[in-house]
Amino acid sequence: MGDGTDASTQNVQDVLQQELVAVLDRLGVGVLALDGQKRIVWTNTASLALLSCSAEEIVGRDLHALLHPDVRRVPSSRAAEEDEGAPPDTPEDRTWLARRDGSPVPVRWFPLPVKDDAGSGVRLLAFDADADGSRHRPAGPSSPTRTLSERDRLALLADTTAQLIYNIDVDESLRRVVDLLLPRIADWAVIDLITEADEVNRSLVVHAHSGGLKIREDLQGPMPPVPASSPMPLSKALRGVASTLAGPETYDVPPDSAVAVEQRKLFTATGIKTAALAPVKGPSEVLGAITLGRTAGEEPFTQADLDLLENIGRRIGIALENARHYQRQRQVAATMQRYLLPQLPRPAGVEMTARYLPSPDASHVGGDWYDAFPLPNGDTALVIGDVVGHDLEAAAGMAQLRNMLRAYTWAQDDPPHHTVERLDRAMGHITDVSMATLVLARLTIEPSGHRALRWTNAGHPPPLLLDSTGRTRSLGDGRGILLGASADRSRPEARVLLPPGSTLLFYTDGLIESRRRPLDAGLKRLREAAAELNQRHLDDFVDELLVRSRPADNDDDVALLAIRIPPTP
Repeated sequence: MGDGTDASTQNVQDVLQQELVAVLDRLGVGVLALDGQKRIVWTNTASLALLSCSAEEIVGRDLHALLHPDVRRVPSSRAAEEDEGAPPDTPEDRTWLARRDGSPVPVRWFPLPVKDDAGSGVRLLAFDADADGSRHRPAGPSSPTRTLSERDRLALLADTTAQLIYNIDVDESLRRVVDLLLPRIADWAVIDLITEADEVNRSLVVHAHSGGLKIREDLQGPMPPVPASSPMPLSKALRGVASTLAGPETYDVPPDSAVAVEQRKLFTATGIKTAALAPVKGPSEVLGAITLGRTAGEEPFTQADLDLLENIGRRIGIALENARHYQRQRQVAATMQRYLLPQLPRPAGVEMTARYLPSPDASHVGGDWYDAFPLPNGDTALVIGDVVGHDLEAAAGMAQLRNMLRAYTWAQDDPPHHTVERLDRAMGHITDVSMATLVLARLTIEPSGHRALRWTNAGHPPPLLLDSTGRTRSLGDGRGILLGASADRSRPEARVLLPPGSTLLFYTDGLIESRRRPLDAGLKRLREAAAELNQRHLDDFVDELLVRSRPADNDDDVALLAIRIPPTP
């Protein structure tokens, strides 16, 4: 009876084992059974489907042998880091496995717990295709598996928006977007832009290959005009008519335009087998087209991919239209600034020169100015100023303030501090300027024949005086609050003799301010550079001073006015 019981028990166990195997085999995820040496002793049907191979090709192999040769697993657990290639301990672990044809497939691991006292030594490891695997794409050849989940598409759009929203550099914007797209969803990216002269330029062609991303300048350059009615994909995209899926066969017809000829050349040169094209449209105009291409024809682009590309094209269009708007603003502001800057007078016995450097950033152009003009009594008025604000608003405000200051200084023979007090009281009523800083000075001739300077400072960096030996002195006297802060407050004035051979420097804060160091450090750097350059001709002095003193991280504009008193014969 005991033998019968034992046989019956064994039969039950066999049945249960068969049922367990059947259940694991019907799972929608891959399951591998590993022995103590991490050799694969069993695999379910889903594993074979994911890896495109048979059981005979997997069973008996080491788990490490399934890893794709061009990648390293990205483990999240300490145990996995200590034992590379071992089954990980948490569901967050990801890697790339190799299919039979060598192409990588992204997977997530799901260890199935088996008690240590089970006695068999077998461990079960489940895995499934990883929708986020593109974040850990191997450095080797791009994979034809580029199906993105809805979450991935939204993440890609968010990343694209983040790269574009604050960037007004067109070339940098395009490169950043391409970095997100390749090789994530394509092997090639081509961006054609319509210039403001209504010409088409192939602005960027990038190829993703085993060594990374490469810009193909040989495929870039001017393009033919856009046909008005061509039904070909690129022509339609450049007119903003439609997005299209295409391939080499699309252009295996007699070309209807020079654009079609160029596009056929592109497909031949790149080996693109399947492509998606979409317009690059801003809020008010079509700015170009974007083409994504894959060199493997087994997985053509889908309508979902085309919808994604349309969204990306719209985001690029908004960014490019904004960039062009800022560039136009900058050009107008810089032109206004240039025309408003004066021709310098030539007072007897004095050298004078000035410089204005516009900001490299379109959003920081327009507020700084210098001025110098003769007065009826023979004095020379000297001004350096900075209107708070940027762009056209600041340039327009600067023009208003400059003209008012000129009128007040010319009309009444008042000391500088009285003139600035009058300007401060009127500024809020008859200009659009809310706040500004400036120094107003008078260069006078003393009865002794020496030159003297009378000045008042409304919140501006102090002028710098160098004697003939290069010793420096910041003219910090005569300093009051900036214009617009308190129009009822009286302002101080100061006076200094300018010895023969001395140099006087007025400047705006763009010459000394830095985001990485305190203002005192900028002033010290200016004094040291000025002292070293003091013996140079005045024009050379200011040119080299701009190079040495202007901080690399300051994107503000700079105005500079320099006066030199010749040495005594």
